[in-house]
Amino acid sequence: MYPYRKILELHAESVSLRSIAMITQHSRQKITEIVGLAEKKGVKIPLEEEMTDPWLEDFLYPEKKQEASGRHLMDFEYIHQELAKPNITLTLLHDEYVREAHNTQKIPYAYRTFAEHYRDYAMKYKATMRIRRKPGEILEVDWAGTTLSIIDSDTGEKRKVYVFIATLPCSQLFYVEGSYRMDLPSWIRLHQHTFEYIGGIPQILVPDNLKTGVTKHTSKELILNKVYAEMATHYQTIVMPARVRSPRDKASVESSVNIVTTWIIQALRNTTCFSLEELNKEIWSKLELLNHRPFQNRPGSRWSAFLEEEKFALSPLPNSPYKLSEWRKEKVRPDYHITINSMFYSVPYELIGKEVEIKVSPHIIEVYFNHMRVASHQTLYGQFGQFSTLKDHMPDNHRLYIEQTPEEAIKWGSELGPSVLDVVTFILEQYEVEKQALNAIFTLKKLERKYSSYEIEQACKLVLQATNRPTVKSVQTMIKTLHQEDERKASTRDSKSIDKKYGFTRGASYFGGKSK
Repeated sequence: MYPYRKILELHAESVSLRSIAMITQHSRQKITEIVGLAEKKGVKIPLEEEMTDPWLEDFLYPEKKQEASGRHLMDFEYIHQELAKPNITLTLLHDEYVREAHNTQKIPYAYRTFAEHYRDYAMKYKATMRIRRKPGEILEVDWAGTTLSIIDSDTGEKRKVYVFIATLPCSQLFYVEGSYRMDLPSWIRLHQHTFEYIGGIPQILVPDNLKTGVTKHTSKELILNKVYAEMATHYQTIVMPARVRSPRDKASVESSVNIVTTWIIQALRNTTCFSLEELNKEIWSKLELLNHRPFQNRPGSRWSAFLEEEKFALSPLPNSPYKLSEWRKEKVRPDYHITINSMFYSVPYELIGKEVEIKVSPHIIEVYFNHMRVASHQTLYGQFGQFSTLKDHMPDNHRLYIEQTPEEAIKWGSELGPSVLDVVTFILEQYEVEKQALNAIFTLKKLERKYSSYEIEQACKLVLQATNRPTVKSVQTMIKTLHQEDERKASTRDSKSIDKKYGFTRGASYFGGKSK
């Protein structure tokens, strides 16, 4: 057996390849090969005590044992890399391995032996096992059962602090943070801090069935809290809560709770802090030590395993973080408004008396009915009792009343025609009191309920031809006269059409009378 350990240690001391070959009595080509393989597979100096020459030979040349058995060689590094890909399983890789063995006319390992060889390789030389855990696939989250506390600097009383724990099962990397509350805003904020810590987003979030995240979870139905589901959508991940009374679904975080309780919570049992910020600094200091603590039975640490074998599989963070919103239910008031934090926001008047869902965020209020958005307002701040009312939400009679301004009156007149605009402009200029002029124009607007825009325009045109001082009354009289005349003409046209349809009409002479 080659003195692998001595070769690597001499090379680390910058001894030349020629000198190493002379000292070990082996060829320079073999020395170069061993050093190159060690660098390629990440063997670092100083070597661990367990890295003996047999260990290094198995690590650098795993195919030697397989060659002795006469079986088709397994490419352990290829298998480990392929298992990191989505939907790739050891069963699929074994099937490909068997086909490759048959093509080369060699004997393949059975699946059980194939899996055992890979498991031995991964447990001995890799920080993570990928038979059951995919890198970047799952993040398990939960609250620790044991709490911490701080001392209130004002009252001297102890204040309870709850401990949030997140774990990546593949690399076993932890994130831990303390919180005063276990409510929904805290739950969302702690998830965001976790994503920032690991620098990416996993494919699946696995929480316990706590009420802040899961509204209902049975074998037939899963209902997530709307805000939690919305946050997951923003970060392009999905939430798959652990099944009720199924601890195996979140085994990693359950194990992590025990580890964190020992190495962080209990390690801080004699530490006194006077604020949550101070306590979290202590927690994160212990967390760094825990994540960088070397593994006992294999090289590396949780942090190195995460960087080398899991970080690449995380999805990137979005450009902007999720902004927390709150969902409420409200009944629409008779004045077609809803109340949020003593502020009033309008909705379509057809929804009066209906129950609507409201999404409340720091900058916008959104109203939904039957899962469709029906209204959107900027969030009001300042003095209580402010109104945000959109004209499109108002009944027609309310809208006409609200639109009584000189600008709206001129806009309305220009839309109907030049004659209407002239009448409106004259009324605005005639009255000394603006309110009186607007009331007169409001009366003129009411003609739209009975007459068309064309009829109003024609009436104004005829009034202006008759006088240079038009009034609302004169327009009303004119449009009524025009309308009646149009009705008479229509009646005459109808009677003539009936005569043509049914033939001649007999006169008085036919019945023995005198014709005129």
